[in-house]
Amino acid sequence: MSQPRSIIPGATYLLTRRALRRHLLFRPDAAINQLVLYTLAVSARRFGIQVHALCMMSTHLHLVITDTLGVLPKFLQFFHRLIALGTKVLRAWEGSVWDNAPTSVVHLLTPAAVVEKIAYTMANPVAAGLVERAGDWPGVKVLVDELGGALIAKRPEAYYDAANPQWPNEAELALSLPPCVAQDAADDFRQKVRAELERQEADARAEVERQGFGVLGAERATTVSPYERATSDEPLRDRNPTFAVGREQPGVRQRAATALRAFRAAYREALAQWRIGVRTVVFPAGTWCMRVLHAVCVEDVAQVGDVAPWMQQT
Repeated sequence: MSQPRSIIPGATYLLTRRALRRHLLFRPDAAINQLVLYTLAVSARRFGIQVHALCMMSTHLHLVITDTLGVLPKFLQFFHRLIALGTKVLRAWEGSVWDNAPTSVVHLLTPAAVVEKIAYTMANPVAAGLVERAGDWPGVKVLVDELGGALIAKRPEAYYDAANPQWPNEAELALSLPPCVAQDAADDFRQKVRAELERQEADARAEVERQGFGVLGAERATTVSPYERATSDEPLRDRNPTFAVGREQPGVRQRAATALRAFRAAYREALAQWRIGVRTVVFPAGTWCMRVLHAVCVEDVAQVGDVAPWMQQT
């Protein structure tokens, strides 16, 4: 049984979802780029999701978002389903598109974590040895200067029915600044992301060189077969993180870990009571599945404070 996850309005996350068996199904081309951008725009609008950064790699997708309404599972189900259905049409693909592993959801608890994970998302093509710099990647992405701006996508011809009013001719994807960023600090925030991106790009290029690999290049990345699979070594992860606080913040990390353990303990205790028939038991704030499926009583999030009381605006 997987660990319970707290879903609270206003939380900011790094999301990662992988294609089945590392197939290159999302190889960057005009059709896939349009599908991803349009689908994200209509999905985010429907579920009140603020998108801060994204990078669609050939085998996986990274997103940094804020879940303003506390409906992340519904958004993921809707968004990933549409991407899968559209990809099946574009690639004439039978079977699953996404890997069976669940979406990686990392709660970003501090401004430092937000900066680092946005830069990480941007630097992913460089870390994979595909391009020299983030801006060279031909797939859907957000660059530093686009933070706080917007992207426009026309409705794809594949899959989407033009006669269906829920699919507009074009959709705007607002690239909101994270809630931890004050409006008058936007330029300072972009500069922090830029500096972190440059650091991560330099480290990534050094690692690619150390391993003796050449950079694939944007042109070759767009011409590989989407039916092939990535062949680079990918070490098995020894853990699946649920939160991030940024570098050199051991005190914050310890407080976050303590809060997570407390949530899980309270959830397990409430679930044990519910299983023996105590239907008045109150689950901890952030309980999602039991609330949606069984309408259990859940503690009001206002009673437990902010999503991350240590997250101050930059």
